[in-house]
Amino acid sequence: MAAATDTIRILLVDDHTLLREAVRDVLLTEDDFTVVGEAGDGATAVGLAATTKPHVVLLDVEMPRSKPLETVERLLQVAPKARVIVLSMYDDPQLVREMLGLGIAGYLHKSIGQRDLINAIRSAGTGEGQVTVSVSREALALSGANAEVSGPLSSREIEVLALVSEAMSNRQIAGKLSITEGTVKRHLRNIFAKLGAMSRIDAVNKAVDLALIRKRY
Repeated sequence: MAAATDTIRILLVDDHTLLREAVRDVLLTEDDFTVVGEAGDGATAVGLAATTKPHVVLLDVEMPRSKPLETVERLLQVAPKARVIVLSMYDDPQLVREMLGLGIAGYLHKSIGQRDLINAIRSAGTGEGQVTVSVSREALALSGANAEVSGPLSSREIEVLALVSEAMSNRQIAGKLSITEGTVKRHLRNIFAKLGAMSRIDAVNKAVDLALIRKRY
């Protein structure tokens, strides 16, 4: 992630060239933003993420020949420090839930305003720990997500924390859940932020107090 005073490096991924160029022009009006690459499909995006190491990937999930969940996982594998913000025309509760489970930094409907988009990117790029969700209230409720970092843990985060309580390492958790270590780290960052925890033990204790997981003896 970028320090608060650094330039935030952004990778734009959208198969609609005109829309992508319009978003780029908007972002470049911000002094602390720079666009390090543009892609029109998932495979190209993954390749660019590996070489440009962006702080933020702005990802359209309705691209042809691209599987959204697979693309996000691959992006986080090649650029584990990047924060992925998903853009979508649809309020699909299942997709919102699954994307948040992968550890994305935001899920935004394409009707979002310019200033809200810029704020979401800046929040993600500077590592403020907030997960931004901008969808309909109905989709938000059905997905079990919460737009604020203080919201409830996702089902995947609870799974990760339950394994942490069993003294598993990040590598062991990744193997158990068939995800990457980078994804585990992202879940832990979200967990720490949501619970206000300072360590793995602190997170487990707070989750036990909230009856999110059972205490291990």
